[in-house]
Amino acid sequence: MLTILFVVFLLSSLMVRLWLAYRQTNHVFWNRTQVPVEFEEKIGLASHQRAANYTIAKVRLAVFETIFDAAVLAGLTLMGGLQLLDTWVGSLTSNDLLRQMLLIVSVVLVLGILGMPFSIYRQFVLEAKFGFNRMTPGLFVMDTIKGLILGALLGLPLMAAVLWLMAEAGAYWWLWAWGLLSLFSLLIQYIYPTWISPLFNKFKPLEDEDLAQSIQALANRCDFTLSGLLVMDGSKRSAHGNAYFTGFGRNRRIVFFDTLLSRLTKDEIIAVLAHELGHFKHHHVTKRLIMSFTGSLIFFAILGWLAQQVWFYTDLGVEPRLGSRNDAMALLLFFMVMPVFTFALTPFFSWMSRKDEFEADRFAAKQSSADDLVSALVKLYNDNASTLTPDPVHSAFYDSHPPASIRIRHLKRAV
Repeated sequence: MLTILFVVFLLSSLMVRLWLAYRQTNHVFWNRTQVPVEFEEKIGLASHQRAANYTIAKVRLAVFETIFDAAVLAGLTLMGGLQLLDTWVGSLTSNDLLRQMLLIVSVVLVLGILGMPFSIYRQFVLEAKFGFNRMTPGLFVMDTIKGLILGALLGLPLMAAVLWLMAEAGAYWWLWAWGLLSLFSLLIQYIYPTWISPLFNKFKPLEDEDLAQSIQALANRCDFTLSGLLVMDGSKRSAHGNAYFTGFGRNRRIVFFDTLLSRLTKDEIIAVLAHELGHFKHHHVTKRLIMSFTGSLIFFAILGWLAQQVWFYTDLGVEPRLGSRNDAMALLLFFMVMPVFTFALTPFFSWMSRKDEFEADRFAAKQSSADDLVSALVKLYNDNASTLTPDPVHSAFYDSHPPASIRIRHLKRAV
């Protein structure tokens, strides 16, 4: 029965993804000949068509990647790929814990290798074609090596701990594992700004004292404690501009891409940060953390039950080992197939995210200037080649931010 459900959900989600991609490319293509009225004074036709072409190119690449990923998932499950890997790693060692860790590592490496051509094409062909790539092949290799080392240092001990809990913590192992992973997630968020991010980028204090004072004044008005204002060398990888808050508690920082500071005025930067502070004041980050932890608790409870069911393995192309632990296989199967069954929830979470963005925009309009935020957004849309004419259905299904026209319309009402 699970086999049939998995195939139905996999094919259905694939068809929906392809249909939405078709709608997006078609809609963007047929609206590329004229800039929307509300943007005519700020964005030229050439820039609008560049954004359209960039959007279409990204969607077309995503289509190939989606089909490929679906084929890989079917190959690893129903066609016996995981079973072959399990047999192979079993021939390497008789130690149960080591065998299971090797199985997880081998699957992660296989998926990483299979996905690497898409990453390379995206960075060095697609992004380069539209003038965004600044990364060298050497930097790409170094980032990959650093990511692998960091993943091993952090992931292997965590993996071993979860597998130990599954074997030793009894029927409620899933509750202990959930608690461990939740604490690990919070720890990573806390140490990321200080210990992890500097491994990949260089940071320096914001040198513009006038801007720094204005930002601190905004933070004080919003009762937001900052531990630093930093500029990141984002330009060494991409021409895209951005700014973000990182860390939590007393370790919160504002990080600017150097590319962003070069494009926006002081008032526009303040407006963008006011929007980000709106997420803080409306407790969006806290709410999302609670939702994430609640969702993961439910998933772990389901996994705790499924891991004991023989049909969970056999219906997904795996013969569970008799007399040995199957915990690693249960983890792999669950986290590989779960996105297929939860894909239908995507528009709900997208809607929630867009709702938060509208709330943050309204907050920014009160704490700074709606006109400055509109001006900043238009520059960012233009610089990042974001389409101004997304398909409404595609946008409603996927987009975490409101479409440009709708968002700016809402902001102008707040003026």
